[in-house]
Amino acid sequence: MDTRERLIDSTRELLWERGYVGTSPKAIQRLSGAGQGSMYHHFGGKAELALAAIERSAGEHRERADAVFTGPGTALERVTAYLRREREALRGCPVGRLTHDPDVMADPALRAPVEETFALLTGRLTALLAEAGEKGEIDARLDPADTAAALVAVLQGGYVLARATGSAETYDRAVDGVLGLIAVHSPTAP
Repeated sequence: MDTRERLIDSTRELLWERGYVGTSPKAIQRLSGAGQGSMYHHFGGKAELALAAIERSAGEHRERADAVFTGPGTALERVTAYLRREREALRGCPVGRLTHDPDVMADPALRAPVEETFALLTGRLTALLAEAGEKGEIDARLDPADTAAALVAVLQGGYVLARATGSAETYDRAVDGVLGLIAVHSPTAP
C-alpha cells in the first residue's frame, strides 16, 4: 500500500473513532507511518485528506449496499438481506457517525458524501419496497418512501442504542423489530 493510501485509510479509521476534531494531522501521521512532508505532498491539508477519507468510506458503504440491493432474491428478500448484513454495531456506522460531527456537517464539501450516501440508501430501499408492493410481497398501501426513511432511521438508531448499551444485541433487536413490522404488512415476509 502506498503512502497516499495509508494516509487515507488511517484518516478513515481515525474519523470513525474520533471524529474530525479528534483527528489531528499528527495522529494521522503516526497511524499511517507517513511523515509530515509526505502528508502535505499528497494532500493540501487536513480538510482535503478528510474529504478523500470520507469519500472513500461513503463510496465503499454504497458499494456494499448496492451489492445486496442488486443481489439475488425477491425485493423483500433483498431489503431483509440489507437490514441483516453483518455490521460493526458497537463501532457505529462509519458514515452515520459523521452526522454527529459539527465540523463535518458545517462544511458542504465534507457533508456532501454523507448526504449522497443516505440519499442513495433511501432511494434504493424506496425502489425495492415499491417493487415489493407491486409484486404483492407487501401491502401496496405501505408508502415505500416513508418506509425506506424509517428503515434507515432504525439502522442508524440501532447503532446508537448498541453503543449506548455496549451490546450488539440491541442493534439486532432493532432490526428484528422493524422486520416484524414489515411482516405484519406482508403475506410472504422472510
